[in-house]
Amino acid sequence: MHPLPLDREEYIEQAYFFRVLRERIENGTPIQEILTGVREEILATTKLPMAIDFLIGELQLKGRIGEGMGRLPHYFTAFQTFIMKRAEDDRARLDFHIAVHILEREAKFRASQDMQAAALFIYQFECIARNRLGYDLGMVAVADDPYYSPAWKAWIRRVRFDLGTVDFASLVYLQSQLYQDLQQESSYQQHSVAEDISENSVLFSTSAGRIARANRGKDPLYLFAALQRQLGYPSVPRSKTVETVHPFPPQVEARFQRLEARLALVEQEQKGGLDLTKFYKPETPET
Repeated sequence: MHPLPLDREEYIEQAYFFRVLRERIENGTPIQEILTGVREEILATTKLPMAIDFLIGELQLKGRIGEGMGRLPHYFTAFQTFIMKRAEDDRARLDFHIAVHILEREAKFRASQDMQAAALFIYQFECIARNRLGYDLGMVAVADDPYYSPAWKAWIRRVRFDLGTVDFASLVYLQSQLYQDLQQESSYQQHSVAEDISENSVLFSTSAGRIARANRGKDPLYLFAALQRQLGYPSVPRSKTVETVHPFPPQVEARFQRLEARLALVEQEQKGGLDLTKFYKPETPET
């Protein structure tokens, strides 16, 4: 029996849970203490408090919460479990703070009125692509999401084998309403390797198809950014680049260095340890 999507109030509480987890981790609070505290803050009419109780037990037993989420497939989706496990994997490159922020934003989007399968898929795919989490296991986890229809699930499982060989924007375009409309108006069929995977199923809107067609052959990140700007798709959290800010301009820094050198000479002279011979110019032999 496949799990069903949760009620909206569950995703609202999940978004709050992941936000509190992220903020309190940044303040240095231990995870077990965070889980124990936030469990009392969660709405009691939801199933999340019981899930948190289970996660606390898994954390005490194994020191990780990703495996605990995996044992609750009726509550946490496979994608949520995949993200958390990758964040807890010492060999992965996904920062734990970013992983929790990803789950927070995804839960918030699921609770919104603008929730749609196309936007959810693009968000999840960008999370996998941007953080280099691996398409094979990642796309399988995405396909197991109970929100997707059988057509979506079949396409996601099939398209993961074409990633890397077929342009991603083309994959989106071929499954859009725009492509289907143009095919119906056209008097001939275009044959290509990528076209065989479309199978006449419409998964993306006309607007998404137009944006995808304009980004064919480009970096997929440009496609994600355009969909976010034009259609309001949720953006993926990214780590902030910490820039080194110099307190003084380079000219002032150089003057400080010269002053420090002069002060060092004065201190040596006061201590009687100043050797002036090292400042003498070597004598040149007379010709």
